[in-house]
Amino acid sequence: MGRPPMKLTNDFAGNRLRAAARDHVGTLILDNPERKNAITLSMWRAIPEAIHWLATEASARVIVLSGAGDKDFSAGADISEFPTVRRDAQTARDYEAANSAAFAAIRSARVPVIAAIRGICYGGGFGLAAACDLRLADETAAFAVPAARLGLAYPADAVRDFLFSLGPQLARKALYTGAPMTAPELAIKGFLLEMTPPGALDGAALELAGTIARNAPLSVQAGKLALRAAETNDPVLLSDATVIGASTFDSADYAEGRAAFAEKRKPVFIGQ
Repeated sequence: MGRPPMKLTNDFAGNRLRAAARDHVGTLILDNPERKNAITLSMWRAIPEAIHWLATEASARVIVLSGAGDKDFSAGADISEFPTVRRDAQTARDYEAANSAAFAAIRSARVPVIAAIRGICYGGGFGLAAACDLRLADETAAFAVPAARLGLAYPADAVRDFLFSLGPQLARKALYTGAPMTAPELAIKGFLLEMTPPGALDGAALELAGTIARNAPLSVQAGKLALRAAETNDPVLLSDATVIGASTFDSADYAEGRAAFAEKRKPVFIGQ
């Protein structure tokens, strides 16, 4: 009998952030269901560490981000903490820095990140989803950016994610009105790659993740860097993408891809 597939698990932020990897597919779960998976400050701070752990130590080639339970993705920042963690201008700036670091960790992760969204996806939860490479939702998903109704402003980098993912008009509507939006509306506008019936979301997200994980990791990483370079007009990212792209031609995976094509079999890539 062969070995069972290796599975790695790790918990962060006092078990409020659960990470696991199996067959090069990583999962990251926001685990605060009694508060609709609202994100505490410790969770914000732990997201970069969890993403790094999945992409490096756990060897994930793709990560699926979701909320615990079967109801909600995330209600956003845990407002019950605000009297302490956002009590004045300085603590508010520190809190915003933690938000920005979490968004950046997803946006700049070396591997693609997929958001699997059901139920409420508000505020900072919406921001996390907007920072992801790909987004799937079931028909129950509801989205909103309530900052204007709370007297707050979102970090500028999060606003940029809304701009790229929603488009200029819908991003303005979301930020200026705070009005809720539905999954069908955002599917039509292109924010969502796919909308599924309730009960089918996890399977669709894992199927997509599995397809990505079976592809050549260096090729996928080069593609992600090139796309980010195009979005941000960043010459450093473009240079990095060019270097990684050129390295694929001397890689073992390129040789494996050619051999598998000639032999009419599925390739087995190792990321080298």
